[in-house]
Amino acid sequence: MRGEDIVTKITRREAVGLAGLIAAAAAGVAGAQERRSGQDRAAAPRTTRRARDLSDDELDALFERCSNWGRWGADDERGTLNYVTPEKRRAAAQLVVTGETVSLGRDISKTQSKVDGRPVQHMVMYNGGGVSVSDYFSMAPHGMTITHLDALSHFSYKDQLYNGRSRASTMSADGARWGSIQAMKDGIFTRGVLLDVAAARGVRWYEPDEYVTVADLEAAEQRQNVRVGSGDVLLVRSGMERMEQELGLQDIYPRAGFHAECAEWMHRREVAVYGGDCIEKLPYPSERFPSAMHMLALVAMGLPILDWPALTPLAEACERMQRYDFLLTLAPIRLPGGTSSPVNPLAVF
Repeated sequence: MRGEDIVTKITRREAVGLAGLIAAAAAGVAGAQERRSGQDRAAAPRTTRRARDLSDDELDALFERCSNWGRWGADDERGTLNYVTPEKRRAAAQLVVTGETVSLGRDISKTQSKVDGRPVQHMVMYNGGGVSVSDYFSMAPHGMTITHLDALSHFSYKDQLYNGRSRASTMSADGARWGSIQAMKDGIFTRGVLLDVAAARGVRWYEPDEYVTVADLEAAEQRQNVRVGSGDVLLVRSGMERMEQELGLQDIYPRAGFHAECAEWMHRREVAVYGGDCIEKLPYPSERFPSAMHMLALVAMGLPILDWPALTPLAEACERMQRYDFLLTLAPIRLPGGTSSPVNPLAVF
C-alpha cells in the first residue's frame, strides 16, 4: 500500500490521539533520562561567584521593595506592560531608520534532548488525492528550547500570584482564570535594548557558577552608550549560545544567571519586559526562592519574562551598526487561561 493511502486512512481525530500517546511516551522517557543524567536541582552544585548570595530573609525584603501590587489597580493583569504607553510606542516607532529586521526566535525542534523532555509533536496531514495539506502540533513552551513569553500566572509565592491573587483559587487544569497570557493579547510594541554583558566583561561567555550583576548591566550600558529606561524591553546576552555552539548542549544545572539584586535594578528603571540567555542562576541558592528571578519578576513586579530568545544574530547586528536600541515587537497567541505562548520577537532597526 502506498504511503499516501496509509495517511488517507488516518482521520484527524485519530491523528490527534496518536500525537497525545507519542507525547506521553516521550515524557516518560524524558523522566527516566533526567534521573539518569543527574538533571536534578537537589543534587546540583550550589557554588556561586561574583556576588554574595542573599539570605531568604533578604530575598523576602527584596520582594517587598520590588512589589507593584496595587500600583495599577487591584484588578490589573498587565503589570509592567503599563509602562508601555502610547507615547512610548510612538517614540519606539521613530527608532526605525533602515528597516532591517532581526528575528529573536529560536527554531522549534522536534528532537528530544537532556533539556527538552517533551519536544514538539508535529504531523502533516494530507490526502493524496486532495488539494490541501494541514498540520497538527502540540508543544510545551516552558523550558529551555522554545522562545516564549511567560504570563504573570506562571509563578507564585506563598500561594499568591501577582497583585495578591490566590493561586489555589485561580489555577486549574482548565487554565488560569486571571493573569493568563490572554492579558497580553494586544501585543508588545516598544523600545528594545540589548546589553551584551559578556562583551562588556571581555569574556566569551559566563561560566555556569557565575552571577550576572548590577555592575555588569551598568558596565554594558557604558560600553554601548545606551541607557535602559521606562517601558523598555531589556535583553541581556551572557554568551550562552556561543558556549553551546562550541561545547555542546549544556545541562540544566548549573547555569549562569541574574543575581536577585538585578530585579530591583529593573524595578527602579521601570523595565516592561525582561529577556535573555541567562534568566536564572540555576540552581538558585535558596529554598524559599528556588527560581528567584521568575518569582521576583512575575509575582512581585508583574514583569513578563521573554524566555530563551536567540540573541546571537541580534548582537551581531548591533555590533555592526553600533547601535543597541531598536523597535521590538512581539505578540502572544490568544489563549485564554494559558501561562505562556511561543513567540517570534522582531527587532527592527
